[in-house]
Amino acid sequence: MTTFVFRKSSYSGGEEECVEVATNVPGAVAVRDSKDPEGRILRFTPAAWADFQRALRASNG
Repeated sequence: MTTFVFRKSSYSGGEEECVEVATNVPGAVAVRDSKDPEGRILRFTPAAWADFQRALRASNG
């Protein structure tokens, strides 16, 4: 089983819920809800994750 090491965004407040991201496994980016760390994990390729981040930045432009 793959063990992801998740981290919260530096933009996240200490008490606020947010997504957590793991990039420690080669070829995968994992995302989960910090309110439900035992819940489902979304997995992306690094390229798909980079495309998603670019789209977010563009929409907040």
